[in-house]
Amino acid sequence: MIEFNFETDFELKNKSNLQKWISEIIISEGFELGEIVYIFCDDEYLHKLNMEFLNHDTLTDILSFDYRIGKQINGEIYISVERVADNSIDFETNFDDELHRVMIHGILHFCGYKDKSDTDEHAMRNKENESLKNLNALMGD
Repeated sequence: MIEFNFETDFELKNKSNLQKWISEIIISEGFELGEIVYIFCDDEYLHKLNMEFLNHDTLTDILSFDYRIGKQINGEIYISVERVADNSIDFETNFDDELHRVMIHGILHFCGYKDKSDTDEHAMRNKENESLKNLNALMGD
């Protein structure tokens, strides 16, 4: 089950297609879908969580909490819509593309991808790009 919750006025488009896409990525990585909850929020909300759980006094676009049980993917993914909007400007991409990249980034972490070293970050970025191509095909883009 993939659930979307909102702590801000943001509204997600194409929810059912996104749920299908995320589920397909999880299965393609050799895992099964458990319960994934996305929480879309603002910078203040995510900053508070970043301080409370990671002791990081920084803004971030995403925090993910992995509750995987064996091969079953379970977790919470918090996304700052404000940060995604700013990043889409900084990276010269459109908002939806940046949002989808961040959404799948959390899932890829749950599937074992890391991004702390240059090599790991490169592998993560390649997997994100491949996943976004799958989404574009699903959406008919």
